Amino acid sequence: MQFYPVCLDISNERCVVVGGGAVAERKVISLLECGAKVVLVAKDLTPELRVMKDAGKIERVSDNYKEEYLEGAFLVIGATDREDINERISMDARDRGILVNIVDVPARCNFIVPSVFRRGDLLVAVSTGGKSPALARRLREEIEERYGPEYGTLLEIMGDLRGRIIARGVLSAENRVLFESVLDSDILRHIRAGKGERVREIIMDLTGEDIGAGF
Repeated sequence: MQFYPVCLDISNERCVVVGGGAVAERKVISLLECGAKVVLVAKDLTPELRVMKDAGKIERVSDNYKEEYLEGAFLVIGATDREDINERISMDARDRGILVNIVDVPARCNFIVPSVFRRGDLLVAVSTGGKSPALARRLREEIEERYGPEYGTLLEIMGDLRGRIIARGVLSAENRVLFESVLDSDILRHIRAGKGERVREIIMDLTGEDIGAGF
């Protein structure tokens, strides 16, 4: 099985999580971080899930799983400890054309969740196709050590710079040369050292753009 890598916009989308344990808690947190409207189907909750429910961050259905709870869902995650329930969730979701992930059972999923870390808007994901989440996590941790918070700042700068340069109406090939000249410079070293003035000088020298004192 080969999974097609994709990033989904789930902001304000109804996302259903079935299960109230530690695994479900992790899934709920990651969905909330992306702006989803989370519906949790579970009779028993971890203390943290209960806090989220009491704070109104999630909608909780205190019941055993029923197919009707998938109504209007964009995606569903099955995180129960019962194989028969997880199988039902998978089949029901597929019948309805809903994206479904059954934790740790790739054969019952039509999408899987990679191991990820973020640096601002920079998202790095590692997947082993569901074969070894432990290896995916190990590789993600190694990459995370290599790419520190300065990459998040660099991405902010590049995003701002891209808008400015494209607005000039110059050919894309010429723009690419400017972007690559910035990336090939020692800008990361100065971001890491907190030398904002030097960062702005590099941008000005290479592109003629003044990014201001915001970075």
